[in-house]
Amino acid sequence: MAKIIFERDKCIGCGSCAALCPKNWQVQDDGKSKLLGSKLDPGTKNYIKEVEEVGCNQDAADACPVKCIHVKQ
Repeated sequence: MAKIIFERDKCIGCGSCAALCPKNWQVQDDGKSKLLGSKLDPGTKNYIKEVEEVGCNQDAADACPVKCIHVKQ
C-alpha cells in the first residue's frame, strides 16, 4: 500500500494535480485542491489517502510547484 499525503495549507491552487490526475484531485470553490477520498489527520492537519497503486498521483506530486503532495511507498 502506498500513501498520498497532502499538505492543503501549503496549496496555492495552481490546479496541476487536478489537470494531471482528475480521478484523485479536484479544485474546490476556495481555489485549493482536494485529494478525493482522503481523511484529515488531526495531528498533522494533512490529508491522507492509502492507495494500492500510486498511478498519476506521482505525476501530480512531481508537478506541484510548492511540493505539498507527497507519495510514500
